[in-house]
Amino acid sequence: MTTHATHIAVLDDELDITQLLGNYLKTHGYRVSQLHNGRALMELMARDTPALVLLDLGLPGEDGFVIARQLREHWRCGLVIVTGRGDAVDKVVGLEVGADDYVTKPFDLRELVARIKAVLRRIEGSPAAPAAAAPAPPASPDRLKFEGWQLDSAARRLIHPEGHDVALTSGEFDLLCVLARHPGRVLSRDFLLEQTRGREAGPFDRTIDVQIGRLRKKIEADPEQPQIIKSVRSAGYVFVPPVSPA
Repeated sequence: MTTHATHIAVLDDELDITQLLGNYLKTHGYRVSQLHNGRALMELMARDTPALVLLDLGLPGEDGFVIARQLREHWRCGLVIVTGRGDAVDKVVGLEVGADDYVTKPFDLRELVARIKAVLRRIEGSPAAPAAAAPAPPASPDRLKFEGWQLDSAARRLIHPEGHDVALTSGEFDLLCVLARHPGRVLSRDFLLEQTRGREAGPFDRTIDVQIGRLRKKIEADPEQPQIIKSVRSAGYVFVPPVSPA
């Protein structure tokens, strides 16, 4: 049971699914908004931003990936895709647009709640509000700096050398923190996945590769020729620049 009414939005065009998830999540102490189209979700995000969104991709007349991108561009919140589309390509695209997790139907309700709790733990302390509204916190020992960038683990902020915030998903932020805390060391995919998600990588698990690719687009001057996060063939990744307290 949660100790407070964390707000979760469930977006699915099937009424039975939203009712099932809504009722089950309420028994675990969550406050739930049940929605059936993207417009309703955007209206909710503007007036009562949830901490986490459960998003179905198969919405009639709407592209679930577009909705996911809109969430990532404008709000800090957890995002779990819950869909019947189990193709590997869809899973990779879902991670690329910023989903924190991807669950295929049919699913076990207990497992889904466990995944929700895991995502909420990772984003704890990151306000579920428009990214541009985040206030600048005072400097603290939790801040690291590299190449002009500042990484604030307490406030869960990445600050560009020019002073503005760069929006990261919870998974991207956790991954960057692990890399920055081990500069100069080659870190395997298994290690990175275990540190960020608490599980080992399977033989076809591309989660870390996808998130590394997204991070490079946000922090590298040239993502095709990365100088901050470099690949080490058959070994993993290394965070190249020196890191020091901010």
